Amino acid sequence: MKVVQVGIGGMGQVWLQTVQASPQVEFAGFVEVSEAAIEAQIMRFGLDRALIFRSLDEALAAVEADGVINVTPPQFHREISITALEAGLPVLSEKPLAPTMAEAREIVAAAGRTGVLHMVAQNYRYSPAAQTVKKALDPAVMGAVGSLTVEFFKGPHFGGFREVMPYPLIVDMAIHHFDLMRYFLAADPLSVFGRSWNPGWSWFQGDASASALVEFAGGMTVSYAASWCASGRETSWNGDWRFDCERGVVTLINDQVWVYPHGASETPQRIELVAMPYAAQAYLLREFYDAVTNEIAPATTCFDNIRSLSIVCNLVESFQTGRAVRM
Repeated sequence: MKVVQVGIGGMGQVWLQTVQASPQVEFAGFVEVSEAAIEAQIMRFGLDRALIFRSLDEALAAVEADGVINVTPPQFHREISITALEAGLPVLSEKPLAPTMAEAREIVAAAGRTGVLHMVAQNYRYSPAAQTVKKALDPAVMGAVGSLTVEFFKGPHFGGFREVMPYPLIVDMAIHHFDLMRYFLAADPLSVFGRSWNPGWSWFQGDASASALVEFAGGMTVSYAASWCASGRETSWNGDWRFDCERGVVTLINDQVWVYPHGASETPQRIELVAMPYAAQAYLLREFYDAVTNEIAPATTCFDNIRSLSIVCNLVESFQTGRAVRM
């Protein structure tokens, strides 16, 4: 299977590594507008300059491809994804699906109209830690989840588009955590309410800290506290999770999963992480390959992922209006 990768700088480097390591997928070509990124990746990955184009239209006119990997900044996701879909090429797109619900709906409509696959790279679902949490939350063992608390604190210095976004934490990062909420709870939320702010020491222009309540069916509420300009005591990228269940507590702390059975006298059990032959981007690429070549439906199609994006967009509305927003 041959793909065109659109965007080879920044996060694009991860996908360059992932595809080059894949036994099933290879590159037909690349699209990049930054000459600095082109020069850097030619040196780092040995890319063929003759296969690097300035636009997706130019690339598709010059090479034969079976799919497109969209690793552009969010504001370009709609344009690139719809161009590929209308050319009949399946798309594996970096998250978020789009920066707004209106643009996301256009992508979903294009996927529905063309009948061509569009899936979103929600790689946080496919880590040993996340798969172990999902297994530990077996309702037959732990019963129903009554409440969930999530904390995420990091202080990354990315540079580039993230540091000028209005809500970088929520739009570019928290989409992972909100998608995990839906995945772990096997449910969609009913409403969201939150506040965002930017500490005085923040190097982001937009709000890099937030607190939110996400209500799910049955009265179960998720409490989410996060910052992308933490000054110390950082969590892992997955964050720290506590599930209060009918028959005990499940936690994910520092990427380790613990089960605390009901009753204070019970000894907590550390759960061995699930073994995964493929994880993160490698898992997603394998899933994309299986979907394109074997017609095995992936979990994170645009039709599903727009529900995760709706949490982000409705939470931004709550920040701006000061009111709870129904989904």
